[in-house]
Amino acid sequence: MNFLAHLYLAKNVEGKIGNFIADAIKGRKYEHLPLGVQKGIIHHRAIDTFTDSHAIVKQSKRRLDPKYRHFKAVIIDIIYDHFLAKNWQQYSATPLHNFTQDTYQLLEDHYEILPERTQYLLPFMKEQNWLYNYRSIEGISQILWGMNKRTKGISQMDLAKIDLVEHYEDFEKDFELFFKELIVFSKEFKS
Repeated sequence: MNFLAHLYLAKNVEGKIGNFIADAIKGRKYEHLPLGVQKGIIHHRAIDTFTDSHAIVKQSKRRLDPKYRHFKAVIIDIIYDHFLAKNWQQYSATPLHNFTQDTYQLLEDHYEILPERTQYLLPFMKEQNWLYNYRSIEGISQILWGMNKRTKGISQMDLAKIDLVEHYEDFEKDFELFFKELIVFSKEFKS
């Protein structure tokens, strides 16, 4: 799952921070962080393992053009965040706009503990309002374009909008089925 899903599934404030920064932390280089943040990082990694090994996610990846190679997993994470944002009211009583603004503020309030890579990313994320803009195909298209740019065009992720539109209903069904299971897994996970 991508940023929005990890933040949504976090168990508390420190868990949100940990879930958000986990991809920027290698190995056990988190042991200096507050325990709640550490638990969030571990939770994030468990979600990723569950996601990457799930049959529905693998099915979604097979719908993508082979040209994306190992970038398929990242594309599916972003596509799934689109469906979470689009259908946010089914999962949360807090409006998506409020959730995203509160999240940006939380991360800014804890800026000093964010890894350098995440500190660099946060202003762009907030300025372009990634979390909120996941809800539209155009927003996802901009995210994919930016990701492709960061890979110097190697990933061709900017073209994945075509795959999303072509298989839209199938991806949405995959997300709905998978996310129900992920919510249960996440709630039961003990870090």
